[in-house]
Amino acid sequence: MYDDAVSREDVDRWESELASVLAWIRPLFYRVESKKHAEQYVRGLLSPRGRKNGWTIAEHVGELDPTALQRFLNLSPWDADALLKLNREYAMEHLADPAGILVADPTGFAKKGTKSVGVQRQYSGTSGRIDNCQIATFLCY
Repeated sequence: MYDDAVSREDVDRWESELASVLAWIRPLFYRVESKKHAEQYVRGLLSPRGRKNGWTIAEHVGELDPTALQRFLNLSPWDADALLKLNREYAMEHLADPAGILVADPTGFAKKGTKSVGVQRQYSGTSGRIDNCQIATFLCY
């Protein structure tokens, strides 16, 4: 059913486009290490791994532990407004379509514990009741 659905040329084109995007955002980070960790983090988020956290992303990009990426996320200075501006510019240049729409979908995830961010007793449309859950909003263009 999916034979030849994705060709080597497709993968090469996607890699080239990702490299262009990474080059576009690289100036937002001041240190060589921050530029490297920004790329590693983005590649980790885009990876096919089912669960993405500090450890799994670090393993995916070849780090021995998540310390360097955690330090990057928590301590590296960078301009979030500049990144949002670049993101808007990229979207308008590559994705804008007069017929395009943006869909926001808040979805609840039932949680048994209290260790995940944002877990509390709240209404979840997924379960149809108040429950211990986490709510995430997904955006789709």
